Amino acid sequence: MPADTGFLRFMILDDEAIIALDLAGMLQDLGHSVVSTATRVAGGMEFARYGDLDMAILDINVHGVTSFPLAAILQDRGIPVIFASGYGKSGLIDGFRDALVLTKPYGMDHLSQVVAKARLKAA
Repeated sequence: MPADTGFLRFMILDDEAIIALDLAGMLQDLGHSVVSTATRVAGGMEFARYGDLDMAILDINVHGVTSFPLAAILQDRGIPVIFASGYGKSGLIDGFRDALVLTKPYGMDHLSQVVAKARLKAA
């Protein structure tokens, strides 16, 4: 993960295309890049395994499938994961209870704070 520049490459997983586009725009406004956007867990698995990224923001429930298997791949690679959920931390399972959560609905300030926390946690 680039420590000096502030620039991060993100993967987004969300089943709502509008939310994913809005999130991508906010990340870009914060000076980051979105290198992958997926709307299904299966569609994001390959990129999670091999993609060149620094951090991921994953909706917990994507079309009725949880994103925890994808998050585990990223975690094994040492890539920080932020979960996005309307349920907050109550939607997390064992193995991810300490993960950061971006509570929906969120704005630019909350996103910026959670990304900064994830960066510090990963350092």
